[in-house]
Amino acid sequence: MRKIKRKNFIALLAFAGMFAAVVCAGVTADQKVIASENISEVTETVSNEQVLVDNNLDLEVANAGKEVETAPYSITDYETPVTMYASDTVNVRAGAGTDYDKIGKLSWGSAVQVIGATDNGWYEISYNENLGFVMGDFFTEGLPGVPYLFVGDSRTVQLKMAVGSTDKAYVAKVGEGYNWFKNTALSEISETAGNGTVMVINFGVNDLGNASKYIKLVNSNIDAWTEAGITVYYAAVTPVGSSARVTNDQIESFNSRLKNELDPRIQWIDGYTFLQQNGFNASDGLHYDKTTYKNLYSYYMSVMTTQA
Repeated sequence: MRKIKRKNFIALLAFAGMFAAVVCAGVTADQKVIASENISEVTETVSNEQVLVDNNLDLEVANAGKEVETAPYSITDYETPVTMYASDTVNVRAGAGTDYDKIGKLSWGSAVQVIGATDNGWYEISYNENLGFVMGDFFTEGLPGVPYLFVGDSRTVQLKMAVGSTDKAYVAKVGEGYNWFKNTALSEISETAGNGTVMVINFGVNDLGNASKYIKLVNSNIDAWTEAGITVYYAAVTPVGSSARVTNDQIESFNSRLKNELDPRIQWIDGYTFLQQNGFNASDGLHYDKTTYKNLYSYYMSVMTTQA
């Protein structure tokens, strides 16, 4: 009887041990599952954070070297557009500065609608149904005087034919001299020239004996011209060829008197010496070919630009 009980007791102990092992194994398995799930969540979280970091780095790399672009000027808009006029040939640009692209050009006297002003000296204008900018120094509220006015005889008429008149005006007539200058040209000058006009006078080749009269007439008008804002030049009578009815000696004498006796406010342009040194072509002895007139005009402009 004791042996049977002993065997039953041993069997019970064995069963209890097996049960405990099974329970422990189940717990361990559950812990492994839980641990695996936690590791997966951590891994996913780390992975998501890495994606965000990578994306931010990509954005930083893409934006590297880029500067925030802001206009280097501010604009004050006008309540109503103002009509203004170009006082010279001027470029129209895409922005208020010479670094901006040119989108067009205005010639002297062009009327435009100004819709605003910048704090760096430019105007915002309506241009070809778009917006453009022009430098304020080249605009006036009233119709300006023409930039350049050439006054003279047939040589001035032919100068016009050679170089054109986009921003220039001419008061000139073939075969004329002192009398026409006094009785006709003076009134036309007052109607054409204005503040900012540069005037070039070139009379004398048709009446070299009137040097004293030219000096007196020009000197008597210089006050009015200066007060009107007109800058005055007298261009020397230029040389003639051998077939002309006058001589270069007579021309040199005339030029010398005017240069020495004109009011100091009247600036001298020595086109005579320029052509003598650089050559000229005058088939009839008096009038030049187109190339000579263009060269003479370029010389006039170089002198006036230098002295401005």
